[in-house]
Amino acid sequence: MRFDNEYILNFMEKLLNTPSPTGDTVKAIDLVKKEFDNMGIDTYKTIKGALVATIKGKDNDYQKTLSGHVDTLGGMVKEIKSNGRIKFTKIGGYAFNSVEGEYITINTINNKQYTGTILIKTASTHVYGEKTGSTERNEENMEIRLDEIVKNEEDVKKLGINVGDFIYFDPRVKITDSGFVKSRHLDDKAGIAAILGTCKYLINNKISIPHTVNFFISNYEEVGHGAAGSVPENTKEFVAVDMAALGDGQASDEYNVTICAKDSSGPYDFGLRNRLIKLAQDNNIDYKVDIYPHYGSDASAAVRAGGRFKHGLIGPGVDASHSFERTHVISLENTTKLCIAYILEKIENQ
Repeated sequence: MRFDNEYILNFMEKLLNTPSPTGDTVKAIDLVKKEFDNMGIDTYKTIKGALVATIKGKDNDYQKTLSGHVDTLGGMVKEIKSNGRIKFTKIGGYAFNSVEGEYITINTINNKQYTGTILIKTASTHVYGEKTGSTERNEENMEIRLDEIVKNEEDVKKLGINVGDFIYFDPRVKITDSGFVKSRHLDDKAGIAAILGTCKYLINNKISIPHTVNFFISNYEEVGHGAAGSVPENTKEFVAVDMAALGDGQASDEYNVTICAKDSSGPYDFGLRNRLIKLAQDNNIDYKVDIYPHYGSDASAAVRAGGRFKHGLIGPGVDASHSFERTHVISLENTTKLCIAYILEKIENQ
């Protein structure tokens, strides 16, 4: 099973460098749509702004849907302080210490952009001494220092910055010679890249697939309702392609594709999970099975919203999830291989 690794990495880098915090995802959705368009794959947008692409199969009644999400962590201007610093509120779930010192861009409602840095209020050790380390990292104590000459609230507002403006984190994308991909927002832009690599393989090789397959590119996953609606009507199976979390007590790593058995929403479909495992085994795909106690996916959101289909979750292993993330090209390869094998699988007893 040969596919275009270079395409996957190049597209992923482009997508990672396209800001898309939840609520501000139009550019990322349009970038993905352009890729589907270039492959000749039909797409449409949902009312919520998600993107659905479809490749027709021999069986149009028993459809498979794979999902990935372009929305990421980010922030929003909450308050402009009297000294010209900015307080912000989180978009998505992350610890404030994981963004301390990060370079950011504020995008105004008029699409003007201003850079800055996230800092603790007591950042200077020479001024605050031990308080620099002991100050709690929370919404009250974190602030943004703008790279503009601003001395008060009025100076900031003159720039066009207002409460509600989106804040983008610098992804700092780096692909190493050893095959590691270091970046913020690999959750889930690595999964999106695997999906597009899958599509490119199917289209370039002119492969006829047994069942119609949809690709649901969601834009509200990080806040819990990405695929909670608008899933294609004939979907009988829904598999989220999202990152696998690494850490103590976890089986996942940066080199395998992970098949999730259970997360905070409960168990995934047992029969579908076993089929995914067998597909990995039969196709010599390196895989792990894991459980995530602090995790939810578009598949679980879709089922919770009333979806009547089998649901599953697979994805590349991502270290330091929702922080300074890292994966490896081998994990992306194994994820793409399993996506392809799953799409090519014919369901005999429906």
